[in-house]
Amino acid sequence: MNWLVKDAKPGDSFFFHFSGHGGQTEDLEGDEVDGYDEVIFPVDFRENGHIDDDMLHDLIVRPLPPGCRLTGLFDCGHAGTALDLPYGYTSRGRVKGPSRWVDAGQGLLAVGRSCMRGDVKGILQGFGSMFKPETHTQKKAARHAKKTRTSSADVVSWAACKDSGRSHDVVEDNKIIGAMSYAFIKALSQQPQQSYQQLLHHVRELIQEKFECDQKPQLTCSHPIDTSVIYTI
Repeated sequence: MNWLVKDAKPGDSFFFHFSGHGGQTEDLEGDEVDGYDEVIFPVDFRENGHIDDDMLHDLIVRPLPPGCRLTGLFDCGHAGTALDLPYGYTSRGRVKGPSRWVDAGQGLLAVGRSCMRGDVKGILQGFGSMFKPETHTQKKAARHAKKTRTSSADVVSWAACKDSGRSHDVVEDNKIIGAMSYAFIKALSQQPQQSYQQLLHHVRELIQEKFECDQKPQLTCSHPIDTSVIYTI
């Protein structure tokens, strides 16, 4: 993961895909509303342990500079806020968040729009507008971003289910594949040009058709976005 975002610069686009087992563990830092951290279990977890959402955020979200894009796809259980991103969205494009933190203000919406346009100057101006003149310093801005989990980079996470949910597998062409990976790939293959809102709805629809279960994929972001714009990786 360190390798993925090492030397990241404005204009770079990254994709992180995890398909495996997810879970929850007791939150020891007191920053989770439900009292649990979301975790993923890598292949070497028996030797090196799991990776929690705080660490994932620190490893692949926080290092990103303004103008970067990161897409995370989590095909595992308990994945809703695996990247600890503050803004969650419904399939109708409504903001459910910030999912756990106080709203950082309209400056973040400006950041989101600038990211989509690739406007680095606008990104910096929007991120800076979040702070009052007397607090507009790099150190205080960094502390604010750390506290709220916001980011000046364009980070989007597609998760297989809610934090409390389970993820299913599907057999396709005699191969086992996670339901979220299956639905995400199929949705974009069927219709490459979809908005965030349409893609979330499409993915949920495909999973419902396949399983008739309560698995409900989630969309979370590092800042407010316009979900009616076309999603790009």
